[in-house]
Amino acid sequence: MKQLSSGRRIFVIINYIFLTGVAFFCILPMLNQFAISLSTDAMVSTGTVGLLPKQITLKSYRFMAQKPEFFSSLIVSLERIALAVPLSLVVSILAAYPLSRQNSQFKARKYLIWYFIVPMLFWGGLIPTYMAVRNTGLINKIWALVIPSAVNVFNILLLMNFFRNIPKEMEEAALIDGAGSLRILVSVILPISAPVIATVALFFIVNHWNSWFDGLIYMNSPSKYPLQTYLQTRVIAHNMTAMDSLREVREMSTGVSDRTGKAAQLFLSALPILAVYPFLQKYFTTGIVMGSVKE
Repeated sequence: MKQLSSGRRIFVIINYIFLTGVAFFCILPMLNQFAISLSTDAMVSTGTVGLLPKQITLKSYRFMAQKPEFFSSLIVSLERIALAVPLSLVVSILAAYPLSRQNSQFKARKYLIWYFIVPMLFWGGLIPTYMAVRNTGLINKIWALVIPSAVNVFNILLLMNFFRNIPKEMEEAALIDGAGSLRILVSVILPISAPVIATVALFFIVNHWNSWFDGLIYMNSPSKYPLQTYLQTRVIAHNMTAMDSLREVREMSTGVSDRTGKAAQLFLSALPILAVYPFLQKYFTTGIVMGSVKE
């Protein structure tokens, strides 16, 4: 193993300390919400709850277990991801692979590049988008949350640049063996593209999980809201929904305040992403195709 110089070793130590500090400050808000959700209403009202809960209680989570609308919106979000992520990956891969070819191999490439780049820079607007969704009969259907965002040009460019860096010798060997373009894509390109596919999949998952505005405009029934839309109407919007929530809490006499209930919902909504991320994070540091072609 190559020995690090003293200056390099000091830089690495400082870098680790700095990044650890940044990561700690990033998780502070989540730790605070988790502590609030586990604390009693009296402790939260006094403003003394920081990173550690005080007078630990699970009343907020027991109250959440009796909220069917929270779990129904959670199911909608999970269904959305189950449909949207595979569809978006297939569309993105099928668009990125031909765009990664040379102009001599795919003569329409230079025109399609502009076809994809222009929508990335300019958006048609909310009203035309809503009219397109309405006129195709997708309003109040799960597909209204899936199809309009199926194509993400930024992710297509990531995949395209990855595919372009794959050694040409691998494709030439497959061509000599009689493989066609589709066979090369499925049998050669995709197996060694796990890092970028996992990264793009995570981008799609996070994007769909955190999206709330499309659910608000495309879904007419609150029972079909995805989770983030449901949380937005409860946590941010100052409407009768929040007032009804407070009345329900008082009637149940559970000792759960609106603030502790919201903290429990926010923490539970973040758990699925926290559970998925560790399994995909390792691909961020994986070499692209290092060692795939031997001398």
